[in-house]
Amino acid sequence: MSASRALAERLGWPIWALQNPPTEVPQTFFLCYRDGCLKLLDKQTLKKGGLAVDVDPRPGEQHSYPAPKKDLLAQAIGKKTKSVIDATTGWAQDSLALFRMGYEVSCIERSPVMAELIADGFQRLAQKDWVLNRQLQTPKLMLGNAIELLAGLSDKPDCIYLDPMFPAKRKQTAATRKSMAILRDILGDDLDRADLFEAAWQATGKRVVVKSPDYAEPLGGKPSETYQGKLLRYDVYLK
Repeated sequence: MSASRALAERLGWPIWALQNPPTEVPQTFFLCYRDGCLKLLDKQTLKKGGLAVDVDPRPGEQHSYPAPKKDLLAQAIGKKTKSVIDATTGWAQDSLALFRMGYEVSCIERSPVMAELIADGFQRLAQKDWVLNRQLQTPKLMLGNAIELLAGLSDKPDCIYLDPMFPAKRKQTAATRKSMAILRDILGDDLDRADLFEAAWQATGKRVVVKSPDYAEPLGGKPSETYQGKLLRYDVYLK
């Protein structure tokens, strides 16, 4: 059985192994192996190439490994932190940034479709020269409900990172709007985010970090520390 067919059967989604998939498709979303990776497409993104997990450094990030722990995310996670679980992985951009900084990263994703896209990204990451040359272990990916998975951890990580889906209230760039809109369509808002925070608090060894838009109320009450950006902030809860 081909990888495409096996993936299609696992997800119950169509998989197009074509360079130019049909323009008329009945599904809201579909997957396609294109440009050397697994992509998520809909009718609006079809001509633009679709969306995939980007494993390369983000604009402004250094390409050295480990990358400097200077930005707000690194300050919130903590420079002395070693192990991090991203319990709301989504497009995995924060997980990958943490991995490039040298943290030991594990990821949880509840959507089987997003998990397949993430797994494809991690497979491509594993083939990067800088990963192969250093014999690095790419982030571990766990599929399932984060609340349940966190409750079943055998070891407590130093940090559990949460980036739950809050109701959107601000105009975003076209690219961000599309990727986040698709993620919201697949996952919906995280209505259980309060329970997720409690599960993270019980499961962490040292801290919980919550990324949220600046208009949202703190998820776990008054944080121990806050790192404020222009449009978002990181609330840190220390044990």
